[in-house]
Amino acid sequence: MTQPSLIVDKIDLKKGVIGRLTLNQESTLNSLTLEMVDSLQRYLELWRDDDSVKLIFIDSTGDKAFCAGGDVQALYKSAIETPGGPCDYAETFFANEYRMNYTLHTYPKPIICWGQGIVMGGGLGVLAACSHRIVTETTRIAMPEITIALFPDVGGSWFLNKMPDNVGRFLALTGASVNCTDAIYTGIADEIFFNESKATFLDSLCTQDWSNDNHSNHSLTTNTIQNFSDNNSPPPSPGQIESRLELIKGLSSKEDIVSFAAAIADLETEDKWMIRASDGMINGSPFAACWIDHQLKITKEMPLESVFQSEILLVTNIIRDPEFSEGVRALLIDKDKSPNWQFPNINSVPNDRLEKMFEPPWPKNPLADLGT
Repeated sequence: MTQPSLIVDKIDLKKGVIGRLTLNQESTLNSLTLEMVDSLQRYLELWRDDDSVKLIFIDSTGDKAFCAGGDVQALYKSAIETPGGPCDYAETFFANEYRMNYTLHTYPKPIICWGQGIVMGGGLGVLAACSHRIVTETTRIAMPEITIALFPDVGGSWFLNKMPDNVGRFLALTGASVNCTDAIYTGIADEIFFNESKATFLDSLCTQDWSNDNHSNHSLTTNTIQNFSDNNSPPPSPGQIESRLELIKGLSSKEDIVSFAAAIADLETEDKWMIRASDGMINGSPFAACWIDHQLKITKEMPLESVFQSEILLVTNIIRDPEFSEGVRALLIDKDKSPNWQFPNINSVPNDRLEKMFEPPWPKNPLADLGT
């Protein structure tokens, strides 16, 4: 019997219920499909106006991953079926995913996300968008979109720009992997719990006196998390970022992408984490590095709805461009890890080609109604 891709449940409270949404594609690291995105949106809308639902809890099956992002192979298939676009499945997926993520960001009720294991791409978008973000000692976060010629989307343009000391730019351009300590430092998570404590934490939520007032329930959620952390948080562990902060700040302070790339290429270090980070950019798509950097710059002061409208414009152009399908082919389909990028280096990316990636590909933005 086929298992549902999203398990929907309600947990009884003294008064009311917790609405629980569990990603259930363990064999694909809980990668998001269009079906999962649409189901998440449907229940978020349904429970928003249901007074019996006091808060929402989002988690996943299995310990290995909360969510490794979107189902890239399905997106690849859509891209190669209609080169140059429109790419119906992929474009519908991104529009619906971004709309669902905007719903998470602006939801009136508390939403707790339990982000254990691998958290990447669209999974990181879900985690970062929730009002209360839990990570565990197993959490591993990365935004390696440069390696397949995509960009850190699903709100990445929003939360990366809010990270301290321009760290978000470094992570976006290198695809560097970080841990739970870094998640707290960069502001994309609120608390670290032991991975094995999820059931006990849910029990602690059930003992609270929830009301019909969303503001009060937000405060109660925050207090419950803080009280639970006293006995259920692992001891502090070293992060990847803070100990290397001066080096990262120096690299990220380079005003233009050409200078940033040159500084990465000239880096002399025996630090294995920094070597992997620099390799991510050096071996990634030069074209993608340019559009990633430009996207972060143009969205820096944008309100949330404009960020998503900007992201859907860029991702639509990307999915129609051969750079994306070539990146996915080399890394995930043929796995030869030898992509034939359109441009050999960042210096050779023409300005007019980059500018075209930021021109609307349709007469009306599919997310034009966000925020209205």
